[in-house]
Amino acid sequence: MTGTNRPAWATIGVDEERYRPLYARLLGLRFVNPGGVLCFLFFEGAIALAVLLALAELVSWWAVLVLPVVVAAMVKLNDMVAAVVVRSAALVPEQERDRFRRQMEPVVGRARVEWVSHSVPGVVITADPVPPPRRANPSD
Repeated sequence: MTGTNRPAWATIGVDEERYRPLYARLLGLRFVNPGGVLCFLFFEGAIALAVLLALAELVSWWAVLVLPVVVAAMVKLNDMVAAVVVRSAALVPEQERDRFRRQMEPVVGRARVEWVSHSVPGVVITADPVPPPRRANPSD
């Protein structure tokens, strides 16, 4: 069997599909690619959290069944949002993408600043040493 017919914009190839965790394959994730540890946390971690909440009598025992389903639904929803983002990015023409990249590139350089005597009021900028102020002699 060659596997399911996958669109060209899918990020996971058919050959790599069999090496993915069961959780990701059952949900049919195409853009979100969680590893084994993350799949363990999504499923078994949700069950453990639900059991702890039920033992603390914060939720009913139905949460042990409902919480992993809700987590799976959120992961699938995240995958669907990622698919929409990838498709909309593919519709942007290459010229627009280049223009956006040029606008977003940080500009590194030096700015020329001309110091004019009136540009900073109350501040005198000089390289000459300042003579000490003269004291008024009371005998004068």
